[in-house]
Amino acid sequence: MKVIYPARLIHEDKGEYSVLFPDLEGCSTCGDNLEHALSMAQEALGLYLVALEEHDHPTPVASNLDAINAEKGEYIVPIMVEVNDYRRNKTVNKTLTLPAWLNEAGEKARVNFSGILQDALKQRLGY
Repeated sequence: MKVIYPARLIHEDKGEYSVLFPDLEGCSTCGDNLEHALSMAQEALGLYLVALEEHDHPTPVASNLDAINAEKGEYIVPIMVEVNDYRRNKTVNKTLTLPAWLNEAGEKARVNFSGILQDALKQRLGY
């Protein structure tokens, strides 16, 4: 799931950049240069949104870029992130039941049962 949130990009005196997300309380980062700051902003955004989800907190709606006024020395920039890239990839074993004929047909066709189940669950759940 890709999302876009506006961020305040602040160019500091020493050439560094700070990044603040007005819609996400406490979500901020920085970088040694523009490229590093934008990369760190994507990571901060992804991790923040996953943490909200894992703790059953609602995800704030992103403001429109036009709704945020830049102050002197600031730029309002959109930061896009694929949230799924920041979800934990810990695996768990599940026991499931299939009709014997379907299991045999799948094994004969060398189907990856786990992969198909994951794809189907992602599609059903909208991931």
